[in-house]
Order: sequence, then C-alpha cells, then structure tokens
Amino acid sequence: MDELLQHIMNAAILGGTYALLGIGLTMIFGIMKVVNFTHGELYTFGAYMAFFFVMVLHVNFFAAILLAIALGMALGAMVEILLLKRLRGADIDITMLVMIGAWIIMQNAEQLIWGGVAKSVATPFPEDPLTIGPVSVSWLRVFIFAAAIVLIAATHLFIHRSGLGKAMRATFQDRDTAALMGINTSMINTLTFALGSGLAAAAGALLAPAFIVTITMGNPVSLKAFAIVILGGLGNFWGAAIGGFILAGVEEIGAGYISSGYRDAIGFLVIILVLSFRPTGLIARSERIS
Repeated sequence: MDELLQHIMNAAILGGTYALLGIGLTMIFGIMKVVNFTHGELYTFGAYMAFFFVMVLHVNFFAAILLAIALGMALGAMVEILLLKRLRGADIDITMLVMIGAWIIMQNAEQLIWGGVAKSVATPFPEDPLTIGPVSVSWLRVFIFAAAIVLIAATHLFIHRSGLGKAMRATFQDRDTAALMGINTSMINTLTFALGSGLAAAAGALLAPAFIVTITMGNPVSLKAFAIVILGGLGNFWGAAIGGFILAGVEEIGAGYISSGYRDAIGFLVIILVLSFRPTGLIARSERIS
C-alpha cells in the first residue's frame, strides 16, 4: 500500500504537466483545426529557456519559469503569424506539411544553438524531501504540481470569465457567426496558438529541473500530447486535463509494477483500449465545454 501511494503521488505530479500539454494542444486544434506538430518543440523551448535564464543569466528561478512561459507564447504567436496566417483556408495536408517542416527547423535550430550535450537546471529547493506518512516527495515536485494546477485553473478562468476567452469559445462553436458578430477571428487564432504554446513551454520549464534537458526531449512528448487530446475528446478542456492525469497514472503504475522499460507502451495500450470502446474520447463532442 505504501508503494502504491508513492506511485499515485508521482502520477499526480507528472499528470499536471501532461494536462498542460494536452490543454494547449486541444485548444489549438479545437479553435484553429490545426494539427500542431511543433508542440513538442515548444515544450523543449520552454525547458531550454529555463536553463538559459537560471544557469546562464542567473535569473531568479521562479522569474525564469515565468519568462520561459512568456517567450513560449511569443514564439507561438510568431509561428502563427508567419506561417499559419498565410495558410488559412488551405488544405489540411498543406498545413500539416508546413508544421512538420517548422518542427524540423526548430529542432535543428536548437541543435545549432545548444549543442548535443544534455543540460541540467539548478533549483532553490532543499534536498531533503517532504515526508507525509509513508510517502516522500521532493519539494521541487511539489512546486511542479502546484504550479501546474495554478496554470490549469488560470487558463480555465481566462477562457470562461474573460472577454477574450468568451470570444475564443464563440469562435470554437461557430467561426462564421462569431465573425459576423464582430469578433476578430484572426486575432483569436493568434491568441489561441500563443496561449497553447505558452502552456507547452510551461510544462517544459517546470520539468526541466526534474529531468535533463536534451534536443530530442520533445519527440515523445508530442506523441503523448496527441494521445491525451484524443483520449479526452478533441477540443475539450477538461477532457485533455483528465486525459493527462490518466496517462500519467497508467504510466507510473505500469512502470512500478510491470517494467519501466514498457512505460510508454503501457500508456498507449490503455489509450487504444479506451478508444476501442469510446471512439469519441472520454467526453463526447456534445458534452464539450471549450
């Protein structure tokens, strides 16, 4: 039982960052109908920005996380304006090819700038773990979980309480009618892509100190983000959040009780089984709220 509680705690912490990835991707697809193949590279970008600010410029750790998120949003907005804005109305296969090309360019640019040596990010947290009964967890992981929950809640409040958020939901529901009602759908596209990119960068920046930062760290993350979105139901906010926690839980339990070598395979196997019985994902389209 003690071991199970430890695995559940680890899964909850990882699930928060998975949820950020899934929410960012499902927002982009739900509103823009764009399959964002650069999502994993934006995650990697956030991790490298955390390294750059903390280890190179010696910026305060918490300020560095915020800066990484802001720059991730800026990079996402630039990708949308320079690439996707020119392709609005184009066939989906053309858009997909362009985004695949952007993914390759971004990864090679990171290779050129940072080299192939793995990086690590120092933190201000004490080495002694927080112990609650039989469960021990590092203070860094507590921060990662808390920050992820705050970002998820803030994003939900923004979408449902702010004027821009309501415009985003209106555009998701009916783009043509939203445009007729005076909503600048072009600006909403840019905002959506920037916000989704910022969430991916946030996940990378938060996990950078917990793992090592490498050029290819975004490759498996991209696959997992797409799996989370499909599992939760395309275009659904809470479906993506729940899907992130489910995938993290399955991976952690599978790694703990079966084999860590099959960690990713077990997660995707469960997703396949779920979709076999519920092809529309956990939350059907008629139930979507974002």
